[in-house]
Amino acid sequence: MKTTYTRVEQIVGNVIAVRATNVAYRELAEVSSAQGRSLAQVIRLESGRAFLQVFAGTRGIGTDAEVRFLGHPMRVHFSEALLGRAFDGSARPRDKGPELEHSWVSVAGPSVNPAERVIPRRMVRTGIPMIDVFNTLVESQKLPIFSVAGEPYNPLLARIALQAEVDVIVLGGMGLKYDDYLYFRDTLEAEGALGRTVIFAHTASDPVVECLMVPDLALAVAEQFAVGGKRVLVLLSDMTNFADALKEIAITMEQIPSNRGYPGDLYSQLAARYEKAVDFEHAGSITILAVTTMPGDDVTHPVPDNTGYITEGQFYLRGGRIEPFGSLSRLKQFVNGRTREDHRTLMNVMIQLYAACKESREKLAMGFQMSSWDQKLLSFGQRFEREMMDLDVNIPLEQALDLGWRILGECFEPAETGIASKMIEKFWPRPQAQPSAATARREVGSAR
Repeated sequence: MKTTYTRVEQIVGNVIAVRATNVAYRELAEVSSAQGRSLAQVIRLESGRAFLQVFAGTRGIGTDAEVRFLGHPMRVHFSEALLGRAFDGSARPRDKGPELEHSWVSVAGPSVNPAERVIPRRMVRTGIPMIDVFNTLVESQKLPIFSVAGEPYNPLLARIALQAEVDVIVLGGMGLKYDDYLYFRDTLEAEGALGRTVIFAHTASDPVVECLMVPDLALAVAEQFAVGGKRVLVLLSDMTNFADALKEIAITMEQIPSNRGYPGDLYSQLAARYEKAVDFEHAGSITILAVTTMPGDDVTHPVPDNTGYITEGQFYLRGGRIEPFGSLSRLKQFVNGRTREDHRTLMNVMIQLYAACKESREKLAMGFQMSSWDQKLLSFGQRFEREMMDLDVNIPLEQALDLGWRILGECFEPAETGIASKMIEKFWPRPQAQPSAATARREVGSAR
């Protein structure tokens, strides 16, 4: 039986301090006051005192409030009943559905033993050519989507949730506008994908501590599905809001700030979440795609900077498109050689030609005379952006590869691409034979 403490020694922001014994870090507590009851979590232990972040805020809590420690950390229900449901950052139903109160699992556990991991070997198809062809998403990979405010990163995540060839989608939203939460929910429901999705959504008006809980809740549920043999894709938006919540609590706790005011353990906090990505030898897998908005489009900002050291590449979302030059999937070589034999060749050639197109555009902007080669590059660049880079394009990998060959065939001669002869012979599109004049006359005559 846990002891109930009836004296709060300190209240700073949404953090209270009580003198308590036999209390563990991250343990939950119930705070009772005249305003009702609220959950709190131990975020610091120092000199016999426990500091607790109160989920609902400290308004109305006095020094005579009762604090009862529950003896366990944050937990979340796990069963197949989670699918199709939406919860907040405290794992309470947000969709007005019933409470789920059995089969509890702890959140924020350790990462998987490296000995239980296997080398990534399977592709996660998304139907988006700029991912599937040029920066293939690999099962068990952890990749951020670097972007800025105003870019369509949430619609991109929604499309990936609809089209990704996985068993379960776990969507974690942090600091979302309520409209964004409704967009995710309504889009998935309208397209019939909500039945394989679990949503944990923290909105901007919710307590800041719930923002910190969202990745842990999402990853704890994903881990249970993966252990059960499911291929799970975890989509998180936005990890910068998560880092800002860490920063806010660190300031409240009067911790010595590090770069730009963020806590000194920002790297460890981010790594503890990203390292949950895993492919089990005899079970399922967890793949993580997480949006990271860059304030001022500054990749040296502490959040994207630390993220880049942890993850295996990144997607850059700029101008409503996935930018091919800054984007990188360091594990794509494990799978794109197994998709189709022309995958790597086509990927490399199209990126090289698009880079040359960028140079031709710079020459055009500076008033240089355009050669016939420049004109070909400009035509290729327009088609490449319209038919492959546009996020509205939705085609399977094989069709995207065929489309790439068709664009090359209509913009260049085979010798101009530098592609090996054996690839040209097998994949270069053949011009359609034109009917002879006699055949055309016969066809016209039969039509009459």
